[in-house]
Amino acid sequence: MDITDIASDLRDEQDALDEVVANLDEHSWGLSTPSPRWSVADQIAHLTYFDYTAAVAIADPDHFKELVTDLISNAGGGDESVDDFTLGEYRKLSSSDLLEEWRSQRRNLAAAESLDNETRVEWYGPSMGARSFLTARLMEVWAHGQNIVDTVGGHRTPTDRLRHIAQLGVITRKWTYLNRNLDAPMDEVLVSLTAPSGELWSWGPEDCDSSVEGSAEDFCLVVTQRRHLDDTALIVRGDSAEDWLLKAQAFAGPPTDGPNAGGH
Repeated sequence: MDITDIASDLRDEQDALDEVVANLDEHSWGLSTPSPRWSVADQIAHLTYFDYTAAVAIADPDHFKELVTDLISNAGGGDESVDDFTLGEYRKLSSSDLLEEWRSQRRNLAAAESLDNETRVEWYGPSMGARSFLTARLMEVWAHGQNIVDTVGGHRTPTDRLRHIAQLGVITRKWTYLNRNLDAPMDEVLVSLTAPSGELWSWGPEDCDSSVEGSAEDFCLVVTQRRHLDDTALIVRGDSAEDWLLKAQAFAGPPTDGPNAGGH
C-alpha cells in the first residue's frame, strides 16, 4: 500500500476517535480507563505527545534525538516520571484545549504524506520505514481509542482500516517472544480473519498445524492487548497459536501483559 493511502487511513482513524471524544463532558474526560493511572484525557494526551514527536522525527531528526534523550533521562523514576514528562503539560489543559492541541498535532503529523515510501524515520529504538511508522501511529490511535470507547460507552464502527493493525499483529509474532527474552517460534501460524466488509484476509500457509480464525476486530483487540483471548470469539487451533495470542504484543516497548480473562 502506498504511503499516501496509509496516511489517509490514519487521518480517518483519528477523526473516528475525535467523534467519540468531541462531545464528552468534563466528568467523562476525567474517568479512569483500563490503562493504569490514565484517564480519558491522559489517553488523548498520550496520543498528542507522540503525534508531536512523530512530526518532529519527520521534520527535524536531530531535534527528535534530543527529545529521546530527554525522555530517557526522565525514565529513571519509573512510569509515573514518564507520565509527568510526556503528559504533564497536557494535564494542565481543559478538555476543550486538549482536544484542540491534539487536532493541531495531528495536522502537523499530516506532513508525513510528503515522505517517500522507502524513507526511514528515526524513532524510539530502531528507525522505521515510513509505511511501518504511519501504520504504528494508526495502531496507537485505534488501541488507545479502544480504551476510551470502553470507558465512556462510545462506539466506533469497525472498518477495513483494521487490516493495517492485523498485519502488524501478524508480523510482530516473533518480536513478541524476543521482547520477552524467549526463543522465537520457528513454526508458522495460519491467520484467517473476516474483515468488517466481509472480505477474507489471510496470512501464512494453508497446511499449518496451528491456526487462528475469526473476526479481524477480535484479532486486533488481542494483539494490542485490549482483550484477553478468552473474551473473544476467535477460534484457535494448536498450542503454538494459543501461546502466541496469550502473549501477543503488536506495539513497541517493554513486554507487557494484556487484561485477564473477564477483565474488560
